[in-house]
Amino acid sequence: MQNNTFPTLFVGQNLIRLPEVDSTNNFLKAMVSNSEPLPEGTVIMADKQFAGRGQQNNTWYAEPGLNLTFSLYLSPSFLPISKQFLLNMAVSVGIRDGLSAYLGDFLKIKWPNDLYYSDQKLGGILIENILSGTKYKASIIGVGINVNQLDFDSALLNRATSMGKILQRDVNLIELLGQISSHIERQYLKLKSGNLNNLQENYLNGLYKFNQKSLFRQDGATFEGMITTVTDTGLLVILSEGVEKQYNFKEVEFLNNI
Repeated sequence: MQNNTFPTLFVGQNLIRLPEVDSTNNFLKAMVSNSEPLPEGTVIMADKQFAGRGQQNNTWYAEPGLNLTFSLYLSPSFLPISKQFLLNMAVSVGIRDGLSAYLGDFLKIKWPNDLYYSDQKLGGILIENILSGTKYKASIIGVGINVNQLDFDSALLNRATSMGKILQRDVNLIELLGQISSHIERQYLKLKSGNLNNLQENYLNGLYKFNQKSLFRQDGATFEGMITTVTDTGLLVILSEGVEKQYNFKEVEFLNNI
């Protein structure tokens, strides 16, 4: 555990930095399951993850020591389970705002949980919720961002990028974590206070392909459409041939620009 000078009230004030772990989400979930109370806002940061995970149990690989891989513990018991995607929106906006000081408006959230710079993946978010009855016990928010890694697998050369490649310089990982923690906390406190004004608007304004004609694929069939909104429950709404349809996670695939 280390104390920090992050400009936050609680997010990241209890920071545990590990040299190596299978998954920061797994480590944090184990801590939450213990009987000893854990301060909300605890962050687990790892220099190396050897079994990092993305959405739907996809593997997330980050070169050791060069990237930002961390998990954050929040306890959004105030949030109805039916509105759980509002937490995703708040966290996504917070991360995007934290990175915008470095990357400007080119950074977008690709629904439901990827970070994109132009048309290349910069990182991802994995939120795992722990329920107690009909209420939240905890949310474990895993974040992986390509920061100082310059070399990628040949299969990812045109699909992935990093802050180092974009900025042509190294970025201090702890300073970056402090920026992101501050902005996540700001959005989370707004959510907790019930101040939902502009949350969806802010989320949509920074959403990848929002209000742009794009190509998508569902069940092997390609179609042209335009993202018009994302519902409180996280469904992606696409307008195609004059009809709006809603899609759940993994039901629709983004294709290249038309």
